[in-house]
Amino acid sequence: MTRSLHRKGLKRAAFAAGAAFTVVAAVAGSAPGAGAAPASPPGTPQLKLVAASKAVTADRYEGNSGVYLDLGTYVTVDNAPLELKVTRKSYKDPIVAQQILRNGSKVTTKTLPAGLVKDFGGLPDFLEVSIKNAAGVEVQKSKSNFCLNNASGRLRPDAPATSHYPESCSTNPFTLGSVWGVEKGWAANTSAFDYDRPVDLAAGEYTVKVAVAKKYRDLFGIPDDRPTIALTVREISDGGEGGAGGGGGVGLTAHSATGSGHGASHDMAGMEGMEGMQGMAGMGGGHHYGPRGADAPTPSALSHALEDRGLAHHLGDGAGHTDGSRVAPALKSATKRPTGRAGVPANVPKPDLRSLPAWDIAVTDGEDGDVAGKDYLAFSANVWNAGPAPLVVDGFRKPGADLMDSYQYFYDAKGKQVGYAPAGTMEWDPRIGHEHWHFTDFASYRLLAADQKEIVKSGKEAFCLANTDAIDYTVKNANWHPYNTDLSTACGQQNSISVREVLDVGSGDTYTQYRPGQSFDITGLPNGTYYIQVIANPANRLQETDTKNNVSLRKVVLGGTEGARTVSVPPVDLINAP
Repeated sequence: MTRSLHRKGLKRAAFAAGAAFTVVAAVAGSAPGAGAAPASPPGTPQLKLVAASKAVTADRYEGNSGVYLDLGTYVTVDNAPLELKVTRKSYKDPIVAQQILRNGSKVTTKTLPAGLVKDFGGLPDFLEVSIKNAAGVEVQKSKSNFCLNNASGRLRPDAPATSHYPESCSTNPFTLGSVWGVEKGWAANTSAFDYDRPVDLAAGEYTVKVAVAKKYRDLFGIPDDRPTIALTVREISDGGEGGAGGGGGVGLTAHSATGSGHGASHDMAGMEGMEGMQGMAGMGGGHHYGPRGADAPTPSALSHALEDRGLAHHLGDGAGHTDGSRVAPALKSATKRPTGRAGVPANVPKPDLRSLPAWDIAVTDGEDGDVAGKDYLAFSANVWNAGPAPLVVDGFRKPGADLMDSYQYFYDAKGKQVGYAPAGTMEWDPRIGHEHWHFTDFASYRLLAADQKEIVKSGKEAFCLANTDAIDYTVKNANWHPYNTDLSTACGQQNSISVREVLDVGSGDTYTQYRPGQSFDITGLPNGTYYIQVIANPANRLQETDTKNNVSLRKVVLGGTEGARTVSVPPVDLINAP
């Protein structure tokens, strides 16, 4: 596939919103309803499609292209949790999805049909949606995916107080393992998902009918209920007034008729967490807001952090915990640098940093701050932690210094700190869009010649660590609820005297190379074959369980002419993600 484009506007990170507790609770009384499924055997979840409201209102804003719909439809789960384990052995192997059935201490698995699950973004074509106008004419018919981890909430007060399942579905093309689940007595939003796919509806009144696709009704024993929702599309002008009229627009949220407005999105979470993003008023402006492109607080690719981390008793090893995850070490940095001789016991758990092949590769004419008239090769890259221990790095600053001294910390199986080791430095990055502390030598990027030896170009090597992507939540000690999922949680301020940065087990840190000075300047570079090399822990300053998996390569073929360069990106085995 050949790609040549100028990256502009907002690139949304895959994101699952916080629980829609009020909306979900409203449907609890109507859950049995007509078409209710017969009682399920112990350990088998009982599912049902319900609508939280009989009517919803969606806003379309003047000057944009469509309406984002949250119809407030949910899949309720009772009798037992609904849990799926989705994995692939390698990029040469297809994805395998299994349903995990838990009946007390007895655990059985049921393999879903081969080819049903095609990626790690959810169950494909799960919900069928038909929209008719006031005259009864069908104007839209579509299917949408269902992320089980999306916008969950309790149905009744005796249900588990918190969900131990992850809070999003990964859209990283090189994800290896995911866990999707809805607790018993909970519900998950089915219609607040595709925030990259607005629906082109004019202002007016509509009737929407939703249904679960037959293949999933048969697979999970879901009754053939088809809720009907009255939809009002309301146009919002630049002045914020609602009413009928012409012009297209985008409604980023859909509000229920009761005014609760709790519907949330897998991709954008109703724009929560976007405060502070530069240029949000002009989303079509000249900045690339990727997961890490702006290097500023942006929506995480996983979830909102658990604000009451110390009370998250549902996480960790022990009776009743099915995931095996451990609560990460304290997220606040130590008040002072470690004392005594540095050292690490030989048998202490360590992280395992692994690099993924680059993706999202394109030729651009640069971003604000790049040299005009040049060609740049931009890309996304990820280094993740396969465990079994988190990567924990503290930085300590001497008064007035521009660098922090960094130390890597080590913990035993009970979470007790048992050692530390020097790990380079952290530096303050004053550039607009950064303005926080970067840990140096975490990863490096190089553009190699066809022989994979000659270094043609080198890239950025300093970062603030964040758990932006769930790469494999099936590895030992994977933490399904990492805290620092965006850069606002761990990167410090200019006046910080210490900083702690954590890369948790199972998660990775995606850095999108679209900021000035980060992409490769390919102006004048001959057409031909090259390789983007991603190296984790390039200076070996971090201690790991294995350093043989730290390097990845992605083949690219440059073509075109100056000012109109192209790039062709061959697949990586079964992964066709240029």
